[in-house]
Amino acid sequence: MKPIDLRSPALSAEDGEYIFGKEHTESHACYMIYGVLKPGEKDRLVKPGVGHEEMVLAANGELEVIGAFSGRLAAGCAFHIQGEDTAYLSNPGSEEAVYVVAGGHSEDGHHH
Repeated sequence: MKPIDLRSPALSAEDGEYIFGKEHTESHACYMIYGVLKPGEKDRLVKPGVGHEEMVLAANGELEVIGAFSGRLAAGCAFHIQGEDTAYLSNPGSEEAVYVVAGGHSEDGHHH
């Protein structure tokens, strides 16, 4: 498999995210979301959904988070969220913030 550019399609996506998943790997086991928040952008929803768990990493910039986890998330820090829990990401900074969501199936759920 060759490297996949996640940044360019995330920047051109209306929701600022690009999913690296089944389309690329032919597997439902795991996925990764590359997200970009513009300066001052607010309330980007993170919600894994039934049968899924996600780890959210602030890759570049600091994020303000409200929801299942609330507080500041500095670059290099992450939090875990699962199922129907929700969190909202905001970028309080003056430069773009990048986050990565690594997700997969929880022990109690999977696709059929």
